[in-house]
Amino acid sequence: MSFLRSAWYALPNLVRFVIRRLFVGLLLCLGITLVSFALTQVVPGDPVSANLGDRAASDPEIVAAFRARYGLDKPVPQQYLLYLERLVHGDLGESQQTKRPVTTDLAQYLPATIELATAAMILALVLGITLGVVAAIGRDRWPDQVIRVISLAGVSIPTFWLALVTFYIFFFKLGIAPGVGRLNPGGKAPPSITNMFTIDALLSGQWTTLGIAASHLVLPATVLAIYTVGSITRFTRAAMLESLSQDYVRAARAKGLPERTVILRHALRPALAAIVTVAGMAFGRMLSGTVLVESVFSWPGIGQYAYKSALALDLRAIMGVSLVVAAIYILVNMAVDIIYALIDPRIRLG
Repeated sequence: MSFLRSAWYALPNLVRFVIRRLFVGLLLCLGITLVSFALTQVVPGDPVSANLGDRAASDPEIVAAFRARYGLDKPVPQQYLLYLERLVHGDLGESQQTKRPVTTDLAQYLPATIELATAAMILALVLGITLGVVAAIGRDRWPDQVIRVISLAGVSIPTFWLALVTFYIFFFKLGIAPGVGRLNPGGKAPPSITNMFTIDALLSGQWTTLGIAASHLVLPATVLAIYTVGSITRFTRAAMLESLSQDYVRAARAKGLPERTVILRHALRPALAAIVTVAGMAFGRMLSGTVLVESVFSWPGIGQYAYKSALALDLRAIMGVSLVVAAIYILVNMAVDIIYALIDPRIRLG
């Protein structure tokens, strides 16, 4: 034990932190499987009726075969243990609605959500940080007042309502935005490499497909980014105001450094720690909470898959989505903490 303890403390702080967080993450994922499994047992409705229909559900032989196929005929504790046993081998079970492995479904739907959330996050970071810096520089003047109103509106407007309004205006009325989905009707998807159409089209050199896929991203990514733009703007403004009041910023100005250098290097960099926190949590929320935007724009992502699974009481699919969402939040939080150390050397991950 003393040897293992010595070896553990001999590891660099960052490596110990990553190992510790991975271990805690595994425990959290185990807890998520237990909670999600328990919730699937208490939700109203019968998965047999939801998947077979009234006529088939009235036939005892069909019902018995369905329950046996999906393990619903076993006691609840045994069902959970069997699920964990399959999970260790990377098997999330078979979806009752698609009749395919849940891992196959997630591999199909998750990249679309990652593509949408990544585009929205990039847009939110560019706009949010820019507006926050401008608001902090012009504190209490008209640019600051306007930006504060914009950020407040961004965090207040319901996402579902905004999606409907923007789709109606820019597609139906003005006709300047493409329709629903990831490509035009009848469009051929690029060769499957990552299942993210913009990346796959770029890697395969299909520039026309890249343009079409990117144009279909504009509206849903913008709608998804609006709330996060408001949050990042407010946090950036607050963090910048705190940095600008510090002695090292006044010292940099006293040395005669250009204002741009003072803002970007001496004020913005310390403020990035707070911005990273908001951005990390927002990205996790985007990846796991895009169901409303995906529904309006018919975006075939994990939100749509989760919605359809809930309607069909597809227990295996619901648990698979819950586990993926939990893993996303755990990885995002760990990435945020690691970026902390890279941005600010004063932070220690002991």
